[in-house]
Amino acid sequence: MSASYGPGFRSLTSEVADHRPPVEGSIPEWLSGTLVRNGPGRFDVGSERLTHWFDGLAMLRRYAFDDGEVTYSNRFLRTNAYEDALRGSLTGQFATDARGWRKVLSWLRSLGPPDSTDNANVHVARLDGEYIALTEAPRRVAFDPRTLGTRGEFTFEDELTEHVATAHLVDDPHRGEWVGFATQFGRRPRYHLYRVPEGSRSREMIASIDADGPAYVHDCSVTADHVVVVETPLVISVLRALSPFSEGVLDAFDWRPERGTRVLVVDREAGDLVADPTLPPAFVFHHINAYADGDAVVLDLVEYPNADVVDAMRLDDLDGDGSDTESGFPDVPDGYPVRYRIDTRRGIADRARLHPTAMEMPRVPRRVVGRRHRYAYGQGTDRDGATGLVKLDCEAGTTREWWERSVFVEEPIPVRRPGGTDEDDGVVVATALDTDRERTLLLVFDAATLDLRARAVLPHVEPFGFHGRFFAEP
Repeated sequence: MSASYGPGFRSLTSEVADHRPPVEGSIPEWLSGTLVRNGPGRFDVGSERLTHWFDGLAMLRRYAFDDGEVTYSNRFLRTNAYEDALRGSLTGQFATDARGWRKVLSWLRSLGPPDSTDNANVHVARLDGEYIALTEAPRRVAFDPRTLGTRGEFTFEDELTEHVATAHLVDDPHRGEWVGFATQFGRRPRYHLYRVPEGSRSREMIASIDADGPAYVHDCSVTADHVVVVETPLVISVLRALSPFSEGVLDAFDWRPERGTRVLVVDREAGDLVADPTLPPAFVFHHINAYADGDAVVLDLVEYPNADVVDAMRLDDLDGDGSDTESGFPDVPDGYPVRYRIDTRRGIADRARLHPTAMEMPRVPRRVVGRRHRYAYGQGTDRDGATGLVKLDCEAGTTREWWERSVFVEEPIPVRRPGGTDEDDGVVVATALDTDRERTLLLVFDAATLDLRARAVLPHVEPFGFHGRFFAEP
């Protein structure tokens, strides 16, 4: 990433409501609903720069579609972390925290480690009629889906113990439930896998599994009958995390490749661990999708050879001028689409790369979540001076791409056309940062061809965000 990335990691202070940008091209009239995205919006607190991209203050972005038009709003979550930042201090983040005696004093004042951060800057979900912002700390924040105003902390009505939470709840439309996991530390660390039925805010335990490490686990997948978790050898050292001289969770990570990568396949009804094969070491942020194929579970994901990508997203590297590489871009590792095939009878697995293209932020259409899929959409990350949109045909092993110089496409969201029968009958909606012109674009593509159908220029530059969902309502 070069100095042209500056706008993507520059703090935004302005908020707008119901701005109606002009649209070039045409948005399908059937596209009705709201895309809500989450991500960091501010990277500077007082006179200090935050440490890592993951530390930025949570900012929601709303793109509401109706009758061929779109309106845009953005708003920061008004959380304790936000108020602390306004006072010139922000601690307890992924890689930004107090060190040394400052940390010891804060612990003494709170009679132990302080509460987890409520800077919920990673993802969004809708549980029990509430729209909530999520992060990997075990705190969730409810917000108004129309105004993006903060409504307060969302709490589950159960007693599940969690020290690290998932921001990637899986929305399974076939079973009408959300599936997630939490990590519990202690003498016997555990991964708790759970479901949240529609209309409920109580988590029902699917299984509690021994955690080896425990590891840093970011995502999970479901099939019709299974939950799949990938335990990479990026281990969380609890002793390091509790040290007053560590700065955030990042300092607690320890890459232990000799452990290999463990794939946990759990029966969704019985809670039994039906397979847990170990593969050679690799690191994973995001899953693509999973499905059952006879006695096998097929899991597609984006895989890295190691965990260097986590450290590579420190802001002091992302803010650099890129002079350390031939292309003028800092050396941020690429991930590649890989298929794991787990034989649940024999408890073994193999892996194969689906395509040589590099990609991230993968998504499949909602109606194929947990079912056999053919297509996956994601950022194409192996272009110099751009990240394009890539459509991966997981059956044919081919790709289709769209990209423009200096345009950095973010997470693509496929939306099915009402009444559509084909998996790719619909559109793909994505935001993108044009770094040369310093403007953020909202792009609408044909999901089958990747032809660009519409683009709109937003009223300000959005910093790079993380994840979002398209809601048919409101």
